[in-house]
Amino acid sequence: MNLREKYHNHIKQRLMERFNYKNIHQVPKIEKITVNMGLGEAVANPKIIDQAVVELAQITGQRPRICKARKSIAGFKLRKGMPIGVMVTLRGKRMYDFLTRLIHIALPRVRDFKGLPRSGFDGRGNYTLGLSDHTIFPELDTSKVEKVKGLSVTIVTSAKTDEEAFELLKEMGMPFRR
Repeated sequence: MNLREKYHNHIKQRLMERFNYKNIHQVPKIEKITVNMGLGEAVANPKIIDQAVVELAQITGQRPRICKARKSIAGFKLRKGMPIGVMVTLRGKRMYDFLTRLIHIALPRVRDFKGLPRSGFDGRGNYTLGLSDHTIFPELDTSKVEKVKGLSVTIVTSAKTDEEAFELLKEMGMPFRR
């Protein structure tokens, strides 16, 4: 059973009972997942952006958008409009597929993994986690990866509080620390 079916068939009912919702539409759901790769070293080596676009597309199954600097910062030799990162916003089927791969395949491959911290919640029901090594995803051919990059994954939910979002993600299978 995939994650979307599990949510609609089981998790919604559990969350309705847990938080005493009167209406099925009050139950929190995952709205989108954004995956972001900040590449500060792209200032010195612009080719790294092209490589990051290809790798992030392999990981997420969707072509990423190149993010450009909003303003110039002389100390970093950065000019306005220079590419400094890539990002993808996932929704629908791709979002659930990515979340399934993240939970069941990628996170268990992290070295010395003891669970995700609860401190990643932002107070509005969204969760952000940072990964220092993007090669934990099996879609990437590690022999073609020149440089290991980090990435940040933000899960945006419709939950009003962090507790609701925590319960939703825990039911989905996110491996939080005890």
